[in-house]
Amino acid sequence: MSNGFAAGSLVKARGREWVVLPSPEDDLVMVRPLGGADHEETGIVLSLEPVEPARFAPPDPGTDIGDHRSAKLLRDALRLGFRSSAGPLRCAARIAVDPRPYQLVPLLMALRLDPVRLLIADDVGVGKTIEAALVASELIEQGGARRLAVLCPPHLAEQWQAELASKFHIDATLVLASTAARLERDLPHDRSLFDVHDRVIVSLDYIKSDRRRDDFIRTCPELVIVDEAHTCAASGETGPRHQRHALVKALAADPERHMVLVTATPHSGKEGAFRSLLGLIGPDFENLPDDLGGEANRAHRERLARHLVQRRRADIARYLQTDTSFPDRDDAEATYRLTPEYAALFDDVLRYARAEVREPGARHRQRVRWWSALGLLRALASSPAAAAATMRTRAVTACADTAEEADEIGRARVLDLDDPEEGADVVPGADTETDTEAAAGAVSRRLRDFARRADELRGSADAKLAGLVGIVREMLEDGFCPIVFCRFIPTAVYVGEELTRRLPKKLGARVEAVTGLLPPGEREARVADLAAKPCRVLVATDCLSEGINLQDPFSAVIHYDLPWNPTRLEQREGRVDRFGQRADQVRAVTYYCADNHIDETVLEVLLHKHRAIRKALGISIPVPGSTSDVIDALAENVLLSAEESITQRLPGLEEQLRPAAERLNREWDAVRDRESSRRSLFMQSTINPDEVAGELEAVRAAIGSGADVAAFARAALTAHGAGIAPWPPRPDNLVIDLSETPPEVRDALGTFGADGGGDKVKVRFERPGETGVTVLERTHPAVAGLAGFVLDTALDPQSEGVAKRCGAIRTAAVARLTTLLVCRFRFNMVSTVGGVEHPMLAEEAGLLAFVGAPSRPDWIDDPSRVESLLGAKPSGSLTPEAARRQVRTVLGARQHWEGGIEAAARERAEATADAHQRVRETGRSRFGSAGRLRVTPQLPPDIVGLYVFVPDVRAGQP
Repeated sequence: MSNGFAAGSLVKARGREWVVLPSPEDDLVMVRPLGGADHEETGIVLSLEPVEPARFAPPDPGTDIGDHRSAKLLRDALRLGFRSSAGPLRCAARIAVDPRPYQLVPLLMALRLDPVRLLIADDVGVGKTIEAALVASELIEQGGARRLAVLCPPHLAEQWQAELASKFHIDATLVLASTAARLERDLPHDRSLFDVHDRVIVSLDYIKSDRRRDDFIRTCPELVIVDEAHTCAASGETGPRHQRHALVKALAADPERHMVLVTATPHSGKEGAFRSLLGLIGPDFENLPDDLGGEANRAHRERLARHLVQRRRADIARYLQTDTSFPDRDDAEATYRLTPEYAALFDDVLRYARAEVREPGARHRQRVRWWSALGLLRALASSPAAAAATMRTRAVTACADTAEEADEIGRARVLDLDDPEEGADVVPGADTETDTEAAAGAVSRRLRDFARRADELRGSADAKLAGLVGIVREMLEDGFCPIVFCRFIPTAVYVGEELTRRLPKKLGARVEAVTGLLPPGEREARVADLAAKPCRVLVATDCLSEGINLQDPFSAVIHYDLPWNPTRLEQREGRVDRFGQRADQVRAVTYYCADNHIDETVLEVLLHKHRAIRKALGISIPVPGSTSDVIDALAENVLLSAEESITQRLPGLEEQLRPAAERLNREWDAVRDRESSRRSLFMQSTINPDEVAGELEAVRAAIGSGADVAAFARAALTAHGAGIAPWPPRPDNLVIDLSETPPEVRDALGTFGADGGGDKVKVRFERPGETGVTVLERTHPAVAGLAGFVLDTALDPQSEGVAKRCGAIRTAAVARLTTLLVCRFRFNMVSTVGGVEHPMLAEEAGLLAFVGAPSRPDWIDDPSRVESLLGAKPSGSLTPEAARRQVRTVLGARQHWEGGIEAAARERAEATADAHQRVRETGRSRFGSAGRLRVTPQLPPDIVGLYVFVPDVRAGQP
């Protein structure tokens, strides 16, 4: 109030009324038009323009008289327009998504922590991004944080940016290898881009380097979200993972920084890595006992449970009696056999590879040749295109200076690591450039000859491709839209071209390939373009296997190239098998070569075990440590055994693999048991479901639920001449015909019509949506525009709006004369965070009612009874003049009942402060420890609407 106007008060300036917002300077008053939107906020300099206190005018029965629909339309338009909620979950009024009840649990946990240190480890596909963003949005709204950084893999950055902007109205700047130079170009010499940009999405791979890390740590925002946080756990090795861990650990060392870690796989199978992840939310958590069961460890469990939430789909599918549907998964396997020509090339390449790895030489050169040979065999198993490209390309390990460096590069390019970096889908290359010029020439000639033979196998001699065409055709005919996942870029391009050529034209299928060659934005654009086609097939490398949501346009996955890591298998299938999938069933086909025993062994030892555990427990358990032991044993047997064909089972294969496989099984079973126990401990016992239900109900009552949005939109659009009809085959989809609505209504709806094209638009009121269908949620611009239009025309005495500010009806719904008041309460809220006061404006729509003569009001205490008046139907008629007399009588006795409204405002202010403290558990969060939140009502409240219900004595009422 340094400028004399409290936040929430009404003022008059520039010929209109405004609501005062928190203002940073004495001579400046920030204001928003009464009933206006956020983008209409402005500042008025008091020394240049006059600003006067104002009071909201009461309804005028001479011009504002309406019918029985008016009260509900006006109330809903009022509360759906609010963006600053008074309740303890302030962000709820601003976000463009209606969270599932279970998604509020991490938010309630976060509000009880100071600072917020949270590990969200819910299962794949349940909405962890929404959960983390809810925490960030609430902290920003409450003043607990102003600046935000999201650290994520680079291919997820644009998705994070879009999610924050579209669902949470948080605009964030992308800081990637491709954007950083442009952002830094115009900076002052002494400023970092993190000094200038308050909210950023940062590529972990870009910022982790020693050159950039220290500057980021110095300027990092006070609120950090780390996505795919398992890639930041300590590994005990040098390399990218170590750099990521060092960065995040340094950020966590700031005791004031809020940190939210997000991962579906917190446990990689190595207990030390899991402990290091826990250490990022609290250093002492690194030393917890391995087994947290039993009464002796109750204190440890309860302390960790305040920071860790970990739930399976089954745990939340019916949380608070709210259905969260996940599709059923149909897993299948399909095989193919090599053609004679392909098998002959495979055998020749295998003999060449064995000769290469047996060639004597320095250990460094041997490791280079080892990875080159293994990469060559994997590329040949993928496709003729990948094989030819590998044979013509210098091996990526050839630039390594040491055996250890060759191993690091080889694993990244040949194996399927849990945390691949960009470029992992590039072919590994096979030309190792041997020591002598003559030998190098011989190797190159041999590889070029292999490449020529591989080129000749494209198409008709490729049995793998022929089998895929049949699988894809069957899926399309069954109504599925598949994603075909490939390991290498040339394979994806080749498969995309061949499917386009070979799929029956009558299907009308559009096929598109997306690989790591495309920048993330182009990948997203290409997928969006494909999604608009009715019959579609996406061919992709693993650049789309992690974190990307593809459940809307696609419903099946085909593993064209068998992954050598079960985690990758789950990541691929998780793109379609997640909440929001419209299909009742998703299909997953694992496709492998029946006479390539590398594929067969990977399937038996790794993938079948993984699927069996998931089916039994409902959760995925990562391979303990890594798949390297099994792959190493397999590769050693293949590359160092006697000369045999790839199509024949190699002698001694089982014996060679058995020790590694048995050890892996024992470790995997132990991890499974620990993880199963841990999941049961941290489903979230610290948050009572009844508490979640109470807060959810309070939020919906204050700002309107999805059902309220649907009811309001239907009523308001119909009242303005729109036609609304079901849109088969889904009864919850509607088609709205706007052809008869007035131009001003269409203007208020904004770009709404453009989503569906022309006068008719397809809509629904709950997610998930689908291509061509607009989801009308509370903060969708069309809903906000319609609510604003209804409210503005009701408040404007010169407009003929469908909602009126007052009215009177005769009804059998009441036994005594009853008056209903639609009020707007405005509150000035001040929280103290870190010794700094943070002023906030809050608004709330409220219904109050009293019975009897207005000079002796008997206030109704039961909120449900007051709410029921909105549904009262007329059972007899009152003339317009009689209705005006009823309203004038109530207004004439205003001095008798106005005090009751002000008392209600004070009670609501006190209840709001209590609710904020209750949610935060006084003394345990920075909001609680800083003292009681101050909430002051702005008096008098605005009487937006006044409606009189006259008992119908003819209907048997006394």
